[in-house]
Amino acid sequence: MSADARDAPLADLDERALVEACRANRPGAFDLVVERHRRSVYQLCYRFVGNHEDASDLSQDVFLRAYRGLKNFRGQSSLATWLYRIGVNVCLNRVTVKKPIIEDLDARQHVDASRESQVDRVLREERAAQVRAAIAKLPPKQRATLVLRMYQELSHEEIAGVLGSSVGAVKANFFHALGNLKKILGEMA
Repeated sequence: MSADARDAPLADLDERALVEACRANRPGAFDLVVERHRRSVYQLCYRFVGNHEDASDLSQDVFLRAYRGLKNFRGQSSLATWLYRIGVNVCLNRVTVKKPIIEDLDARQHVDASRESQVDRVLREERAAQVRAAIAKLPPKQRATLVLRMYQELSHEEIAGVLGSSVGAVKANFFHALGNLKKILGEMA
């Protein structure tokens, strides 16, 4: 680590310097990694398991694995992409072991409830629960692709990097995920 990176405040470090600070066991460096990425990692986990408690547990597992594996991070992708890759693997492992318990996400954080009628709110929450339940029924790779594309807003190229597959495979999985989601939602109606 350069002398400038050793002496610079952690908050001022770019991603590469922050990773080096973590590898050098600089106090607070990994805490900053967690602080910068905890929301997106949590959201990714939540989209896989559908409830807050499991998403929190999985997020902690992601960061624990990242901490242990940081020495192997080569920097060929962004730190966020590497964390997503760990997150997808952790979530896919959990989903294959445990059937998710779907709980309502507090949708009011995104909707102005003062302008929404009670009936509209109930219908929106009911539809959101149906979509989450349908996503939970998708095959793991389709679910991962859909979650990363729709909720994390990653490009096909970024998703390919996270999943370790080709862009063509990501596009095919996304296409099939949308078709299967439409079919599942049609069956639920």
